[in-house]
Amino acid sequence: MAKSNVLKDILLRSRNKKMNAQKLKTYPGGIYRAEYVEIGGIQQWVMVRGKKMGNPILLFVHGGPGSPYSMFNPLISYWEEHFTVVQWDQRGSGKTYRKNKKNYQDTMTFNQIANDGIELVEYLCSTLKQKKIVLIGSSLGSLIGMLMIKERPDLFFAYVGTDQNGPDPEFETFEVQRQALIEKKDKKGVLLLEKMGKDPRYWNREDFDKLNQHLVHSIEQVPNMIMDLMLPSMISSPEHSIKEIFDIFKGMNYSLNHLYAELMTFDFEEKIGFYFDIPIFILQGEQDILTPTKIAESYFNQMQSPYKEFVIIHGAGHLACFANPDQFYQELYQRVLPFTKI
Repeated sequence: MAKSNVLKDILLRSRNKKMNAQKLKTYPGGIYRAEYVEIGGIQQWVMVRGKKMGNPILLFVHGGPGSPYSMFNPLISYWEEHFTVVQWDQRGSGKTYRKNKKNYQDTMTFNQIANDGIELVEYLCSTLKQKKIVLIGSSLGSLIGMLMIKERPDLFFAYVGTDQNGPDPEFETFEVQRQALIEKKDKKGVLLLEKMGKDPRYWNREDFDKLNQHLVHSIEQVPNMIMDLMLPSMISSPEHSIKEIFDIFKGMNYSLNHLYAELMTFDFEEKIGFYFDIPIFILQGEQDILTPTKIAESYFNQMQSPYKEFVIIHGAGHLACFANPDQFYQELYQRVLPFTKI
């Protein structure tokens, strides 16, 4: 069952920050950078961590929109044994939002963020002297990540999708979420979803926000993405001040304001399709109802690529890589890492 509040995390913030700082210690011969890099004409925040310079680069393309994953670095610090892990606060997100919020223009698109991502990959390959990277696209980041690999497949060893979005022409997500709300006995959530209808193209932003609040609390058998994962990690992050934590939420609101319409009308067949030039791995939480596992697997079955695998991450819902980081890491090590050596 999810936490009912994060009071304990707040009270123990100082202690937990020190413990997490210990997990982020550096090693001789490793690489550790936390810096602003000019990408797409603005300064964007990038963190690079790894125990060995020659290890393959693993770039997180986070979801949200506007929800950076750098606060999870202590949780996955042991991944740095075999990967150089890169966290990127995208345009409109986290420290990138904080740096540029006074100068932002009122435009932001998926393609713009994907182009930023490609520019970042070129920078990483150049500065770390590598030819390709592995990309993890999570949640909305799975859309951005797929746009990136379609545009420049030559830059990637493999794509790893988690909390994977997919086309849903029969609106099956509606019934998956409705059933979850019924099982939770959330009558208000059921009524809200039924009022909104099956087709997201006709939803409004206010109802979308309310629905997500109901859905996040509807699954109790796996870690809650907000109360068990995001908030405790933010509060205990040695790399984020209180002001920076508040800016994460401001960036999330800013990003969704600008990307909501595009998200609700995203056409997979037109913008991404089903054919890929690189290996595809989908590592999906077994009880994900925000980006339903059923939809992700259906999309996977339609994909054509040189190699592909679909793996269930046990004991996980949304944000599967942080709900069960041990299994996720083992899948990366056993399934994906060999493709970086070909």
